[in-house]
Amino acid sequence: MTSGSDALRDILVAGLHNTHALEMEALQIMNRQVERLQQYPELEQALRQHIAETEQQRQRLEEAMAEYGQSPSTIKEAIFGLMGNVAAVAHSPAKDEILKNMFANHAFENYEIAAYKSLIVMAEAAGFTKISGIQQSLREEEAMAVKMRDMVEPITRKYIGLEQKAEQASH
Repeated sequence: MTSGSDALRDILVAGLHNTHALEMEALQIMNRQVERLQQYPELEQALRQHIAETEQQRQRLEEAMAEYGQSPSTIKEAIFGLMGNVAAVAHSPAKDEILKNMFANHAFENYEIAAYKSLIVMAEAAGFTKISGIQQSLREEEAMAVKMRDMVEPITRKYIGLEQKAEQASH
């Protein structure tokens, strides 16, 4: 039987593993999307910046895991990585791929925000003292969610304009 502190530690470690795997999924999604954003440089730039932040977030999570003698779960990494690749290519055949990806990116950022908020509660309950890195990651996810939200309308307008130009060129 585990003590209360062991149970809290186990909850935190599971949360760290899950959030780390979630960041792997995010990287797969973003890396696949930036390959096809030539006409949307503002979105490409935002994703490339967030890819760099996400790499730092993964590092922070790995450092937190190391405090407990843990390392990332290769099984979770593989599953979440596969899910990220599937999600990234799911919209590619669609004519309005850019819009579907924008919606998915906005939703995914909010999913990550919820995961980090939950992780912070777990860390506080377990007495984890190096919580500032997790809080920094939360702030980065919140900032990216705002960027994605704020890009929905201008990207949609740009998409419409490009589609209209393509239609006019074909006539």
